[in-house]
Amino acid sequence: MDVADLVKGAAGGDEASWNALVARFTGLLWAVTAGFGLGDDDRRDVVQEAWLRLAERLDRIEQPDKVGGWLATTARREALRLAKAAGRVTPAGEGFLADVRSPDRTPEQVLLDAEQAAIDAARATRLLAAFEQLGQRCRDLLRILSATPPPSYLEIAATLDMPVGSIGPTRARCLKSLRAKVGGPD
Repeated sequence: MDVADLVKGAAGGDEASWNALVARFTGLLWAVTAGFGLGDDDRRDVVQEAWLRLAERLDRIEQPDKVGGWLATTARREALRLAKAAGRVTPAGEGFLADVRSPDRTPEQVLLDAEQAAIDAARATRLLAAFEQLGQRCRDLLRILSATPPPSYLEIAATLDMPVGSIGPTRARCLKSLRAKVGGPD
């Protein structure tokens, strides 16, 4: 079913249509909330708030075929509101520290794992720093394209207000720029 039919079905009380909308757009909402410095719990709240607002307005959506863009805008606004209120603090979760006394991990393995974690962290830090140097449009596009499940180009176009035909070339330019900033091959 296309998105407009799913919206109409969900507005009519069809649970399968609602579930299909949730499955289709939840990854997009998580991708949209990624750039606001929120922890997972706050991001979960933002995604849930976007779904709640849609449920409250489902029968009043004027362009049901563009509900993905509506959801993304709603999530973006809520994430921005929450990030401003929270001062963009992201606490580390309880699972941040590993228990090194595990009987199946030798001291050598703990050391090797720690070294690999340090290498991975440094790589992630370089990538994140390079990503933050990209323009806002590139950051938004790459976040949305990394959503699971990936949204369709029509949904991306509606979310970012860009022509469908420019998504692929823009993505290629953004990734090339990111590679150059990280110091990787073209």
